[in-house]
Amino acid sequence: MVSNKKVILKWFKPLYNWKQLLKGGIKLVLVKIDLWEIYEGLKYNFLYNGDINSIHILLNLYDLEANVRNICPKYICTNEIRKKIKRQLKYRKDRQLISNNIALLLHENVTRLELIIYLEGYKYGYFNNKWVNNLENEAIKYYSVEYLYDKNFLFHHDIYFKEIIDLKNNFYLEIDNQEKKSNFLHDFILTYCEKTIKGKVYNLNSYIDRQLKIEYETNHLNIKEEGSLLSMKELNSIYGNVVNTIIKNNIKLYKEASWYGINDRVLNRYK
Repeated sequence: MVSNKKVILKWFKPLYNWKQLLKGGIKLVLVKIDLWEIYEGLKYNFLYNGDINSIHILLNLYDLEANVRNICPKYICTNEIRKKIKRQLKYRKDRQLISNNIALLLHENVTRLELIIYLEGYKYGYFNNKWVNNLENEAIKYYSVEYLYDKNFLFHHDIYFKEIIDLKNNFYLEIDNQEKKSNFLHDFILTYCEKTIKGKVYNLNSYIDRQLKIEYETNHLNIKEEGSLLSMKELNSIYGNVVNTIIKNNIKLYKEASWYGINDRVLNRYK
């Protein structure tokens, strides 16, 4: 069984190679290693290798460690990218085609990132005893123990008390201040974009299936592609817009997930 202090799995391959592990080709032995190493290996394999088994293992480890079950990320970033690019290319007739192709092309990479960011934020809130205690102190002013025992949601979504709104805003402000000092989320997301998204954006012309336009002339039928190839200037601008959109939305997602983590931890104290 997995311990919440030191877990104990080691194999004779790099930590991120869970796919071979699950096929049974690697012998496991018990050793003491940091749980953090396993987490990082699983996240890497999911993000960069697209191994869905790694995220299932990661979620199971989180659940064993802290009874973390209420994981419900909102996948909104791809749609935001589509809208931003369509507005950016408003001077082009094929803007709808280009924006749809970008959204489809990046969807899988972006949603993987959103899930990992959500998990990181959720765990940050769940294990943040200072803010969990602060929220619990406020919650018991408004609700009885019986109410908390029966509830699956606390102040996750709708907040009607000024004190709770202020607490949430102060919590978000603390995250923003920490991010300004460390740039941890910004750098993490930027690195991921450079490794997985940049190449796709700069090769966008080869992914776009262009529409054909038929022109009838006297005794002649002329068929040609509608729209021109994207220039390097346009591709630079598109990539910058995509990255900014991903960073903005994922930092927002991280804060929201952190808030959910705090709320779930308070409720779990009464289960």
